[in-house]
Amino acid sequence: MDFDEINRRGLVLIGCGRMGGAMLTGWLNSGIAPSSVTVSDPNADPAWAERGVRLNRQPPDNPAVLVLAVKPQMIGDVLSGLPIGPDTLLLSVAAGVTLDRYAMAFPGARIVRAMPNTPAAIGRGITAIIGNAAAGRAALEMAEALLSVVGEVVRLSDEAQMDAVTALSGSGPAYVFHMIEAMTQAGIAQGLPADLALNLARATVAGAGALAMHDDTPPAALREAVTSPGGTTAAGLAQLMDAKAGLVPLMARTVAAAADRSRELGR
Repeated sequence: MDFDEINRRGLVLIGCGRMGGAMLTGWLNSGIAPSSVTVSDPNADPAWAERGVRLNRQPPDNPAVLVLAVKPQMIGDVLSGLPIGPDTLLLSVAAGVTLDRYAMAFPGARIVRAMPNTPAAIGRGITAIIGNAAAGRAALEMAEALLSVVGEVVRLSDEAQMDAVTALSGSGPAYVFHMIEAMTQAGIAQGLPADLALNLARATVAGAGALAMHDDTPPAALREAVTSPGGTTAAGLAQLMDAKAGLVPLMARTVAAAADRSRELGR
């Protein structure tokens, strides 16, 4: 998709932290003119202005797209001052904030809600999107084009799925980072130097993830291919796969807790 409409009417980005910055980098690299982007964030890197982005300046009255990339706790403070025009697409990446909440503030507006994750910073994210009834196909296509610059995009059939997405893929990188921490500590406990244990844990998680993405082989089949009966992997998996204290029930509780919190934020 080309971005002629955005280059003509402008894009407003509210919040330019890690996620906002990752998206902005992708947009500029994909043909969106820096002069068509207005960033509103008092803490934004001044280097954006040096690249030609309109930093903390008056936004256009009817931008093609307005992207909300702020923490959900800040939504109440920023909603009243948003430059939403009659033809503006509102694209939100704020966790837990529902389409209905935005629709109450902007009746009739085209609204798309999205949940990316932090690997977007290196173009390896995955984002789920869903739009309101007013959004239509064109708005969803525009949102998908804007978010695909930082990774894969999937569409949801029901907004209720967004809480599970938030808990699984949105929060998921933190679970994986903690797994790397835990593997590192376990390696140290078995006598490895700290730097070597960390390097082994990082490379193992990254390599296993890449292998899982390489083809359509189910994860269970990949696990079984590594597991020789009575071998070292089987001994370790016996602990991870314990029906009560293993990884499956622990991950179920972890994702459920995050999903519950997402629902609370949306109230």
